[in-house]
Amino acid sequence: MIKKLEEEVITTGEMRALDMNSEYFGVSRLQLMENAGRNVAVEISARFRPKEAIIAVFCGLGGNGGDGFVAARHLACLGFEVHVILAGREQQIIDENARRNWEALRSLRESVRICEAPDVPSIPRLKADVLVDALLGIGLKGAPRPPISHMIKMMNEADGFRVAVDVPSGVDSETGKVLGEAVKADLTVTFHKPKPGLLKARDYVGELVVRHIGIPPEIEKFAGPGDVRIILKPRRPEAHKGDFGRLLIVGGSETYSGAPTLAALAALRAGVDLVYIAAPKETAYAISSMSPDIITLKLEDDHLSMGNLPVVKRFLEKATAIVIGPGLGLHKETKEAVKNLISEVESLKIPMLLDADGLKSFAESRRKLETQAVLTPHAGEYKLLTGEAPPESLDERVETIRKIAQDLDAVLLLKGNIDIISDGYRTKLNFTGNPGMTVGGTGDVLSGIVGAFLSWGVKPFEAAVAGAFVNGAAGDFVKAEKGYHMVASDLLKWIPKVIDDPMSHLALKKTTRKR
Repeated sequence: MIKKLEEEVITTGEMRALDMNSEYFGVSRLQLMENAGRNVAVEISARFRPKEAIIAVFCGLGGNGGDGFVAARHLACLGFEVHVILAGREQQIIDENARRNWEALRSLRESVRICEAPDVPSIPRLKADVLVDALLGIGLKGAPRPPISHMIKMMNEADGFRVAVDVPSGVDSETGKVLGEAVKADLTVTFHKPKPGLLKARDYVGELVVRHIGIPPEIEKFAGPGDVRIILKPRRPEAHKGDFGRLLIVGGSETYSGAPTLAALAALRAGVDLVYIAAPKETAYAISSMSPDIITLKLEDDHLSMGNLPVVKRFLEKATAIVIGPGLGLHKETKEAVKNLISEVESLKIPMLLDADGLKSFAESRRKLETQAVLTPHAGEYKLLTGEAPPESLDERVETIRKIAQDLDAVLLLKGNIDIISDGYRTKLNFTGNPGMTVGGTGDVLSGIVGAFLSWGVKPFEAAVAGAFVNGAAGDFVKAEKGYHMVASDLLKWIPKVIDDPMSHLALKKTTRKR
């Protein structure tokens, strides 16, 4: 049984993303909260009889507390004597859906006794048969503080049966570590799938029951706003230049100066601190004239070559990620230099994105990569990479992409009407974007966004999924504004909006026709 659970775990980050994605795809978090709380009530009512058991539900101020409010309501409806102890004042309830369930609970004046406990002295000591822990849930980062820590201690010292909602409060849902005081549950009712920490803290979990809360399994395979939200880094007041990444872009040629510029500007709009572009001298001057925000490395000759590669390599030590390919060209010397550069990047273990001409150069000697990498081909580049066009059937295409990603030990992001992202084990589909994005340069914008996320330290699969969603959503906002009369640079101003408020695309979806 434990082995089966280990195969089906979901990380804390994945669960948080899934909650938001579920709402994006039509299953609201209010519905999920209702289903979660009802499942807790069902498990308790299967073990205890109404009129014979007193139940105390200890609730926090967030979503886990909301699950507790729902459970209390259902238990009261079943005839149990229910007491709800809130770890604070009602004005402090921070989750909108939890607040709605709190309001519903307050109307049950005869069947539910409510106590607000903002401090330790106000916590009532109840003689309860069942004590429900709905205090903290997933994502705990530090030791619980009063009054919650005292509520945990009180629950552990009580003689009643202890039920944890999703995760015992005080247990890290990811690592299983006990952070200060933690509830020693007799029963833990977790939702959708087990969290990794539950399998490592069995002494605190007790009996583990997994209950579905209405999230269709397909949604786990869809990119959504939750994938963007979970990769964002908080900007602390003490942050310094470079803390949010230094991205090196190797691209540009005598013909193409726009491609690396679009990638760089997209990366800056995504939130990277510094962007360097290594490009031939004349191209570098042209890029500098387009934007003062980009630092250019001016290479001798009119294309990348082994002769000017040492200049690029010197800046590798500063870079936290590298993008190779936008507008690079396919000169024979350039191909040789790209292969050499990839080997150097691998030796330094720098996260890398290969696109356009960089991807085409790599395709000539395709092999397993030895650093974190994302490859972003469209259908034509995919054919060069693999020797075959992607299958027409979506299911076959997904499986083929997964196998190629596994062979390369890299993340493959196949751009198309439906983007397919796979690391060889996990696969997600992205539905944002529209036919107007066939205009040249939107792929370069995507490379810049994903490159920025890589430079923050985001893992390649997560960076590619979030980047695909952001790029496509930005394109959808442009379409709503301009129709199909878009150019790639139009996407740049929408990148910050999508990153800061990824759920904003939901409102756009509701007012525009799906492609």
